[in-house]
Amino acid sequence: MNDLFPQDVGHLAMVWHHNPMRIDPPLAGDERDTLAAFLDYHRDTLAMKCAGLTDEQLRSRAVEPSSLSLLGLVRHLADVERAWFRIRLNGEDLPPIFFTDAAPDDDFDALDSAPVEEVFATWRSEIEAARKISAETPLDTLMKRPNRAGELMSHRWILAHMLEEYARHNGHADFLRERLDGVTGE
Repeated sequence: MNDLFPQDVGHLAMVWHHNPMRIDPPLAGDERDTLAAFLDYHRDTLAMKCAGLTDEQLRSRAVEPSSLSLLGLVRHLADVERAWFRIRLNGEDLPPIFFTDAAPDDDFDALDSAPVEEVFATWRSEIEAARKISAETPLDTLMKRPNRAGELMSHRWILAHMLEEYARHNGHADFLRERLDGVTGE
């Protein structure tokens, strides 16, 4: 811990800095390792934002009237991982996990029947699949399946986009967590 986060402060927010749940990205490294490390850092940040909460708190839409919840963010990001890495980059023929064409917001909205442990297991499984695909794919490789606009992005672009996606949603998670129990932190 550094001087900004004294060890004698008991509040969880004060121990999030250099938390063993997250590994700081390397200060020097090649492009692939740096992108992968920052993406894992952001994935771990979302996990930290959810740590120690009850199922009810994870489902809580803490900022009315928005339908955002921490569990909804995890469900959404499981589908995002699947869409960008498995479906688009790798060309797998898979359906979305938590939403349908008829209910496109169900990743955020249909939380009542969502078993929390299964949601987190699914998210972790999609992350592991994404890591494997990413490790085996050159950064200049274009997607095998285009996005909705018919465009083909590179693996490098997907990694940068995923950083943006997690960073944006981790900002949402900051507010959701603070509203739930007052915990703040990076």
